[in-house]
This record gives sequence, C-alpha cells and structure tokens, in this order.
Amino acid sequence: MEAASFCFFLNKRYSEQQENAPKKNYFCTMKKCIAILSFLFLLSCAKPIEAADIAKLNGYWEIEYVILPNGDKKDYPMNETYDYFEVKGAIGKRTKVMPQLNGTFLTNSLSEQIKVVTGKAAAFIEYKTDYAKWREELVTLNDTELVLRNPEKNEYHYKRTGPINLDKDGKKAQ
Repeated sequence: MEAASFCFFLNKRYSEQQENAPKKNYFCTMKKCIAILSFLFLLSCAKPIEAADIAKLNGYWEIEYVILPNGDKKDYPMNETYDYFEVKGAIGKRTKVMPQLNGTFLTNSLSEQIKVVTGKAAAFIEYKTDYAKWREELVTLNDTELVLRNPEKNEYHYKRTGPINLDKDGKKAQ
C-alpha cells in the first residue's frame, strides 16, 4: 500500500511540475530552424569557380578589407599599390603596381608566377617566387569582386579597379 501511495505522490508531483513549467515558444524555435536551413541552402548554392571564370582574374585589383580568423575586419581605405593579374589559360603572374595620377602605373621587375588550379570543390592560386611557394583559395571571383583565403584563414576582399587619370585641374579625365 505504501508503494502505491508513493507512486501516486510522484505522479501528482510530476503533473504539477508540467503545469507550472514555462511553455516553450515553438514558433521562435521554428524560425531559428528555418533561418539555419536557409543559410545552409544558400551556402550550398554557391557556384564553384570554374576554368572558364579564370579570365575574370585578369586586370587590376584593389584590396578593400581583410576578415581575420577571429572575425575582426581590417579596412584598407587608401592603397598605394594594386595587384595586377595577367593569366592566360591557367598560368600567369601577379605584379604589385602603383597607380599614378596621369593614368600610368609604376612597377618594379618583381612578379610572382601563378598557376590557377580548379577542382570540383574549390579553386586555388599557387604562387611561386625565387624565395617561396604558397597557395590561396579562390573563394569568390566575378567581374567586380575577388576574395582570396590564405592558409592562415585570412580572407582578402578585393574590388576591381583601374588607372587613376586626372586632368591638370584635378578633375577625372573622361
């Protein structure tokens, strides 16, 4: 008899706890699930960089900002140098150039030999100089944007740019 009354007591206590427990907001939980699934869907829809896209790498690129591995952002509002890429097929070079106000560029004879390697999951730029070899992942490449990720997980965000050409009165030339 004591066991039956003890079970009744536990059952009654459990029922009271359920009644007094805060109600879960299932709508809020569903919104979180939908947001996570949407993000994963968009992430999976990112078009990989293909061999045909490599020609978009050609030209002048100015660094805008870097996203560090800890999530911090480092802005580059003014740049004295641009990166100039020249690629034919999958082989080419990257040269640092300094834009001049008359529309020309100053450069030195140093450049990095590059090879673009594309695969199913990712594309990479392999750099080679007399002193070092390294590799960066091509995260994004289109007509206006270039994003590179190095092995230390720094993401370099570039925008396409060109020569600066000012007239003598300081106005931009046509």
